[in-house]
Amino acid sequence: MTPALDPSSAEHRPTGDPTDAASAPDSGGPSAPGAFDLPLQPLGWRDPFRWLALGWRDFRRCPGIGLFYGTAFAVMGGLLMKVFAAAPAYTLALSAGFLLMGPFLCMGLYDASARLERGERPDLGRSLLIWTERLGALAIFCVVLLVLEMLWARASLVIFAVSFDRVPDFHGSLLRLVSLENAGFIAVYLAVGGVFAALIYGVSVVSIPMILDRGTDAIGSGLMSLRLVLAQPGVMLLWAALLALAVFAAMLPAFLGLLVVAPVLGHASWHAYRAAVGPAPSAVPVGADAPG
Repeated sequence: MTPALDPSSAEHRPTGDPTDAASAPDSGGPSAPGAFDLPLQPLGWRDPFRWLALGWRDFRRCPGIGLFYGTAFAVMGGLLMKVFAAAPAYTLALSAGFLLMGPFLCMGLYDASARLERGERPDLGRSLLIWTERLGALAIFCVVLLVLEMLWARASLVIFAVSFDRVPDFHGSLLRLVSLENAGFIAVYLAVGGVFAALIYGVSVVSIPMILDRGTDAIGSGLMSLRLVLAQPGVMLLWAALLALAVFAAMLPAFLGLLVVAPVLGHASWHAYRAAVGPAPSAVPVGADAPG
């Protein structure tokens, strides 16, 4: 399989600073190409590992920004465990929200990687407000993910209710929840959760970076993301597995691993988008300024 273009190469340079297109409406205009106008790049099996290496490089280049967002992930994980100690059923539902918050918290990391790619200095204050530049499209996309989260939250509560006659006492231990005596619950929970996880991953793997970078609309970006996963399922499944394994490993030591792992994955996700989605056919020549 042909390897993907290096996102740092001249041929794969961003078509313009996202701030240049910020004044254009999210729903159209010459600076906001339709998502399906963008071609997909061929990916190789080595690419996901290269994205991780690039993510680590970006983290090392702006560690302050990375640790800020990593701390946010770690705190969210700690709060989730506090809820689990008191109400394990609700924790299972809230865990979906924890995963859905990831792409939105990573927006600041996408902005930092984009600026490093252009030879600029990332700024924490600007990264915190990057979402305001694509507010309309991001709001619609947020609603889509929120609906999926609500459906998954309801499904997890139903699975929990039909699996146990009463709320079991886990004494705050996840090990008791995943014991062999709960094998039926685990199988159903993983099967249903896998469907929701696959759908959420499919529509969001490159959609938010695309919205921030290209000014595309929310629905088109989600469908373009799903198109990428369906067109190259092997590589994208490997990328999903690497993300899941890294997050799981980072959660084991009281979520402290997220301090570093979360920002590295955020930066790496930007490079995954840059490698997977090519420039629009009508993009300006390399080195030229994008239209205002």
